Amino acid sequence: MTIKIRKYSWQLAPGHIRSIRQKVFVDEQKVPPELEWDDTDEIADHFLAVLPDNTPVGVARLFSTLGETGHIGRMAILPEFRGQGIGEALLQHLITESAGQYQELKLSAQQHAIAFYQRAGFHVCSDPYDDAGIPHLDMRCLAPALLDTQTGSGRPRPLLLGADTHAWLFDNESSLLDLMDSMVGQAGQRLWLYDRILDHDLYDRHRFRELVSELARRHRLSEIRLLIHDDQPLVKRRHQLVELMRRLPSRIELRLVNTDHLYEDRPFMLADRQGVVFRHDFTRPSGFAGFADSGRVKLLSEKFQRMWDAGRSSLELRELPL
Repeated sequence: MTIKIRKYSWQLAPGHIRSIRQKVFVDEQKVPPELEWDDTDEIADHFLAVLPDNTPVGVARLFSTLGETGHIGRMAILPEFRGQGIGEALLQHLITESAGQYQELKLSAQQHAIAFYQRAGFHVCSDPYDDAGIPHLDMRCLAPALLDTQTGSGRPRPLLLGADTHAWLFDNESSLLDLMDSMVGQAGQRLWLYDRILDHDLYDRHRFRELVSELARRHRLSEIRLLIHDDQPLVKRRHQLVELMRRLPSRIELRLVNTDHLYEDRPFMLADRQGVVFRHDFTRPSGFAGFADSGRVKLLSEKFQRMWDAGRSSLELRELPL
């Protein structure tokens, strides 16, 4: 079904936007009016989906925090128009709207709608909680720009660890960073990283540090291994991963490759037993990522383990002052 989507500020929004939210959330889902209507409406962009004959059928809103994270909310389709692809089209429009603006998209999804958002590229990032008497979970997408390039590609659950069976090719740093972050953000227990150095542009970033920190604290058996060739850049400059490793020594460990033994000449990152980000060499941001590539992950895990067993601790990092 062809629909048009119009964007408004709250001050100029037509009454249809309030009317649809009233019908879906307040009347149908029994959300208390004092929770439905909040101050966020004043700062959000509001979107109205209409049919070719201008019949209003759905709404959503989008606002940002700190200019980096976009928040999608109040998505609603009138009951008589559900199941016709309108929600998918509206969500895709919001992703496209966000692609050039935000590094991350977040939303609070009603539990029954989890699969709907997963099909669009969002993953769950919280435990269930109650909101207005309805079970919800937080979901996020760490790569809206990448998702936008895949419109119409037919990927069933893009960027979803353990479910996206299509490889992602990348040839620029921006795409590499998005794929790395999407992978780490979904890892449940294990992250193994092999590279020549912990390059500052790739690994010494606030978002990457926060994602690794979340993983380290997520599970009592979390295991984060950093295997590199050269630790001198880490000694010269306070690296965020090194700072994190010193706070969580039982969860994050770093070793240096023993070059007297066989070692790989291409870097890679492994997330749990499904995810891999593989680069063709140490110097260029080109390669591929697989979110459901257990066979390749098993093979690379065996190579990583051999290098890890032959590796040694960094004396220089151990002697750094706290």
